[in-house]
Amino acid sequence: RDMTHEEVLDVVDASGLAGRGGAGFPTARKWRAVREAEGGPKTIICNADEGEPGCFKDRVLMDHDPHAVLEGMAIAGHATGAERGFIYLRYEYPHTQVILEQAVEEAREVLGEFKVCVRRGAGAYICGEETSLLNSLEGKHPFPRNRPPYPVTHGFEDTPTAVNNVETLASVAPILAKGAEWYAGLGHGEHKGTKIISLSGDVMRPGNYEVPIGLPLTTLLNDWAGGPREGRSFQAVTMAGLSGGFLGAEDLDATLDEPCLRAKGSFLGAGGVMVFDDTRDIVEVARQAMSFFAHESCGKCFPCRIGTERITERLSGEAGPVEAGEWKDEIHAIGHVMSETSACGLGIAAPLI
Repeated sequence: RDMTHEEVLDVVDASGLAGRGGAGFPTARKWRAVREAEGGPKTIICNADEGEPGCFKDRVLMDHDPHAVLEGMAIAGHATGAERGFIYLRYEYPHTQVILEQAVEEAREVLGEFKVCVRRGAGAYICGEETSLLNSLEGKHPFPRNRPPYPVTHGFEDTPTAVNNVETLASVAPILAKGAEWYAGLGHGEHKGTKIISLSGDVMRPGNYEVPIGLPLTTLLNDWAGGPREGRSFQAVTMAGLSGGFLGAEDLDATLDEPCLRAKGSFLGAGGVMVFDDTRDIVEVARQAMSFFAHESCGKCFPCRIGTERITERLSGEAGPVEAGEWKDEIHAIGHVMSETSACGLGIAAPLI
């Protein structure tokens, strides 16, 4: 309360905090755009629709420290001039809804005129995409919106809106309390801050790990998480849940930061890492992943709607036998069209599988 909105924006900007839900957009830049946008009332939305397979960090944050999320929303409201906030909660987290609503009641006096409501999601993966979330929150069909215009100027009810992930908002209060330099210094090398990784699969100690940005992946897998099961070796890991695709054993020298992972054709995203050892049939794993994307495609654009189905058929053998080279070429060609022409991140990311 003692800091002006400009002071808050400057500290968050200097900390290097960026979106922890997948996109990695600088948080202060988004808030400043909402602050400077015309119209209102302005809105802060916490994207708690944690539907990415292999991601379970947001639920832990909300269950064990819901007030950290509310503090982040209130600070965002102060920085942007927003008068209201919504927590869009994944449909499959009913227990968390009770915790959040109790926390909102406990924080009424602290929140003051900034009003926060919890809204349960629509039970669809696509609602994690911010413009689909906005449509769902307005009671519309959760199709992704065409951009521009962007939510920072035309978001909820066509007013300036900042949509931030749970982890992003939970990081804000500690940054203001301890300073931008402290948070930035937590990263490795030139990287700033930390990231919570949801680690699961064929590893000895799965769980949530808060890691410095830039940490070597092998350090996480072998030193922190205990390595593979006895007598086994790592065959592949997924990045960003399923959306970042697979990294093979030859790419496990990667570091956990966007530049390194994007150079290998993947991205860190929401931070879900699923581990597969040498007992797994990776083609079958890829088929299951693509089948999931086909089921969750909203159907708005035909590259995603049809492409996910065709790739699923090819991976399952339903499309008939072809030569190995043609099989791969066909999938790559479909994936290229999807990544170049799909309306939202689902169709763009699915071909990375």
